[in-house]
Amino acid sequence: MDVKDLQLKANSIRKSIVTMLNAAGSGHPGGAMGIADVLTFLYFSEMRVNPKDPHMSDRDRFVLSAAHMVPGLYATLAEAGFFPKEELTTLRKFGSRLEGHTVRNLDIGVETTGGSLGQGVSIACGMAAAAKVDGASWRTYCIVGDGESNEGSVWEAALFGSKFELDNLVFIIDRNNIQLSGTGQEVMPLDPVADKWRAFNWNVIEIDGNSFDDIAGAFRTAREVKHRPTCIVANTVPGKGVSFMENKAEWHGKTPDDEQTKQALAELDSLNANG
Repeated sequence: MDVKDLQLKANSIRKSIVTMLNAAGSGHPGGAMGIADVLTFLYFSEMRVNPKDPHMSDRDRFVLSAAHMVPGLYATLAEAGFFPKEELTTLRKFGSRLEGHTVRNLDIGVETTGGSLGQGVSIACGMAAAAKVDGASWRTYCIVGDGESNEGSVWEAALFGSKFELDNLVFIIDRNNIQLSGTGQEVMPLDPVADKWRAFNWNVIEIDGNSFDDIAGAFRTAREVKHRPTCIVANTVPGKGVSFMENKAEWHGKTPDDEQTKQALAELDSLNANG
């Protein structure tokens, strides 16, 4: 897919996120909207996955460690054809396959169960290590929240990945500078985040996480690096594409009402019309 096609896919995913969260009445739009470009690139350009055979043994693995961003993952999986888009509006409803945090269900493309922050990173390390032991060619990708990086388990995983030279592992830090209680700077400053990961002997790449050119270059470089895992620090705009959500910490876990949904969808449609 070229950049224009990827942008259209990402915008469609953002529209699905807004719609499904409005229908649910609860959930987390900010991070999901911001990381949509990375998710789009992963599922439409980078990873070896097949919605017609979601259980295939040599599929690449994806872990959403920041599991509250799951509306973005569900919207991406539906866009890629893992399940019908109509199912998105069942988010967080009784009997739905789409729960408020990830629950492992390979039939719809969800690899891991999550919710407790700081746990998915260790799962991802284990997956990558297992592939090394088995001599398998598949790769593991993991999205980590910058607020989630307050957890000590993230840094234990960093040690593990470096020790075992997991060059088949890529962490993507969603550096959006917001979390539940406010901005990252207010709650627990993380900078210099890239230097921290370099100190753990990871290959570190800093990018604009909403630029497909940057995203493509980072994943291309990650494939070329040997004997070290890669950490991509993706600087993203939370609430990307919707003016009243962008860079607003309160939209970490607040859903749009009907009028706000109408405005958000109109703004996203305008982005499509303007290229």
